[in-house]
Amino acid sequence: MATLHSLALASPVSHHLQQPRSSSGIVSWAAVHRSAKSLFNGLPLHLPRLRVAPLRQNSHGSIIMMVKPTIQFIQGTDEQTVPDVRLTKSRDGTNGMAIFRFDQPSVFDSSGEVGDITGFYMIDEEGVLQSVDVNAKFVNGKPAGIEAKYVMRTPRDWDRFMRFMERYSDANGLQFIKK
Repeated sequence: MATLHSLALASPVSHHLQQPRSSSGIVSWAAVHRSAKSLFNGLPLHLPRLRVAPLRQNSHGSIIMMVKPTIQFIQGTDEQTVPDVRLTKSRDGTNGMAIFRFDQPSVFDSSGEVGDITGFYMIDEEGVLQSVDVNAKFVNGKPAGIEAKYVMRTPRDWDRFMRFMERYSDANGLQFIKK
């Protein structure tokens, strides 16, 4: 959405548009125009036919909004610390587990002001993967780290998780090392 927003404001017709209006987090622009059937008197707007790159669509024809993959412990607050991730998979490939270890996560800095840790959320353009298996590590009474586990019970869960990890690793410079 930010990319679309910046492209729209950089457009040669942007000076004919009002400021973006937001309702429920959806941004829209309204053109100012004069209509014979309206009492509203604005500036006439003659827009050239614009060529816009098509948005990405899935097989069902719905538009997919591109979202930066992120991890959250408190909904709405992105974790800034990049974790160490370990994967295990059963021999038959039907289930597996991802173990995320965060050293000095940023959630400890903001949890007092924002709220309590409610779970482990992995968010990307496909939706949210979540787990409640989250444990904090304390050293000398002070928070030092978090370990979160995400269990995949089916090959479909495994594939979905791997798509998230591919996006997350691309965005955060992680590299997969098979041992």
